[in-house]
Amino acid sequence: QVQLAESGGGSVQAEGSLRLSCVASGFSVRESCMAWFRQAPGKGRERIGTIRGDDSAFGANSVKARFIISRDAAANTLYLNITGLAPDDTAMYYCAARVNYRWCSVAATDYPVWGQGTLVTVSS
Repeated sequence: QVQLAESGGGSVQAEGSLRLSCVASGFSVRESCMAWFRQAPGKGRERIGTIRGDDSAFGANSVKARFIISRDAAANTLYLNITGLAPDDTAMYYCAARVNYRWCSVAATDYPVWGQGTLVTVSS
């Protein structure tokens, strides 16, 4: 069964850092396009970035400098390292996958597999 499970969210103070994890089961993260999205209260889902089959990572311009996407093929896990957190980063963070697609899309609708999300709350 294809599944994703995020963890690592929590409540942090502004300027803090977090590392979110997304463990995949039923498929290989190394052979798939993996992505992170977030959704703030009352807003639409926003793409943070993607990492594709050749390990090229692409971030959205709005967050690129502070958000680093990586993956560990042996652990079959995707990571999102976030630095310089601000209250505007408060959101539910989701990982998503295009299973066995080595190339990525920017559209959330192109990702059929999603985790349940992990909540990040940033206080000033």
